[in-house]
Amino acid sequence: MAGDHRLEPHDARVAAFFRDRHLATLTTLRRDGTPHVVPVGVTFDADAALARVITSGTSAKARHVAAAGPAGAPVAVCQVDGRWWLTVEGRAVLRRDPESVAEAERRYAERYRQPRPNPQRVVIEIAVTRLIGSLPAD
Repeated sequence: MAGDHRLEPHDARVAAFFRDRHLATLTTLRRDGTPHVVPVGVTFDADAALARVITSGTSAKARHVAAAGPAGAPVAVCQVDGRWWLTVEGRAVLRRDPESVAEAERRYAERYRQPRPNPQRVVIEIAVTRLIGSLPAD
């Protein structure tokens, strides 16, 4: 279908875009429903259909996700590289347990760099419901 930008998690183009170092923006919703958009680093696990963002537990984005409770908050993470782009949509929950934080830090270090120590670090874990974008051909 012309104009359809849906992508599959195991698409080689998605994997390639997530291998390259791209910063992204994370959009969460404030209590009043207005969008809060901030730059982030994001990683993607196609097998688990999860995107992860590490942050401080005191950040606004972490507070917005935590406020949604166990059902999760609707979020979007978008990466842009010139005319190529990829957006991850899904439901985000906040993870504070050491195992989840360590896994997210490991993945972040692989894509970006070793994160600085932060005893208040949490993970915004996004269960992916949709991938859309415009990516170069294989």
